[in-house]
Amino acid sequence: MAAAQRRQVKKYKFELTRGAIGGIGIVCFCIFLWMFLLGVWTGQSLLMPSFMDPDVDDSGQQQVINLTEQKKHRPQ
Repeated sequence: MAAAQRRQVKKYKFELTRGAIGGIGIVCFCIFLWMFLLGVWTGQSLLMPSFMDPDVDDSGQQQVINLTEQKKHRPQ
């Protein structure tokens, strides 16, 4: 049997200076900070009651809705 010849694998080499690594770190930190603040803002707005809700009257109190008539009954 003939010895199988191996294909030569191309290797890539990246070289970064300390300034480049620091710059990448700062950019990643800013992106993560932005996503965190966006998540906090979204979470707070989801938890606050909306003033446009139809079940909240002008005084800010929630109305009680009777749903017994709208329930689906199971056949027996």
